[in-house]
Amino acid sequence: MSFNPYRSLGMKNVRYIKPENMFRHIEEIKEAEYLLFPEYWQVNTLYYGLKKDIFPSISTYHLGHTKVEMTRVLQATFPLHVPFTLIRANTVSNQQEILETFAFPFIAKDIRNSMGRGVFYIKNASDFIKYVETHDVLYVQELLPIEKDMRIVYVGDQVIESYWRVNEQHEFLTNVSQGGKVIYDDIPQEAIQLVESIARSLCINHAGFDIAEVDGHYYIFEFNVFFGNTGLRNPYYHHHVTNYLLKEKELLLPAN
Repeated sequence: MSFNPYRSLGMKNVRYIKPENMFRHIEEIKEAEYLLFPEYWQVNTLYYGLKKDIFPSISTYHLGHTKVEMTRVLQATFPLHVPFTLIRANTVSNQQEILETFAFPFIAKDIRNSMGRGVFYIKNASDFIKYVETHDVLYVQELLPIEKDMRIVYVGDQVIESYWRVNEQHEFLTNVSQGGKVIYDDIPQEAIQLVESIARSLCINHAGFDIAEVDGHYYIFEFNVFFGNTGLRNPYYHHHVTNYLLKEKELLLPAN
């Protein structure tokens, strides 16, 4: 059973239910083998309340819900691969701490946003004042000296796509939705291995990871649970999801 027809397009034996109609179909939901692509507000009810298997995984949803959640877990588990970041409540003392810690320019972000939206290039005190006026949580990050980054897509238990996003039309964003150019050549194996390590360590099974390289070292900016498909060359994305779920179901079946 799927709550997202776009994401489950092409998958066999899948019934679509509108998320807002979930409570009208509780009995059918209880009978479903897997519940695919629920919205975040549904997750706790489906997983903890109804004890149902969901895809993406519960940890994918919880850790990917905000930049605060994902950054803190990465700072604890893969600290060498996180750009220097401060996350603070918006208080005068915390604003002062940020200004004393970071030299201009630096990056500030919304804690929930994607496709390059909600990313602010803070080049002076005036820019910072504008940012703090509209944010309860301050998420501030060092500006890395890059002109491109990588999107590495992990589905199920493997990387299914990877490409560079080259900044050609924007001051500091590389997102394809912001004019970034997609290049598939020469993706470093070390970056792919880093994504595999992170995904397996944190039990993430559906995410697009944004990775930067600086002098041969790799940094993760974030991962997006519901990533865009613009750069996906493989038209059989749904096959990866189906094969993974079938494999997972086999592992859960009792031995004969």
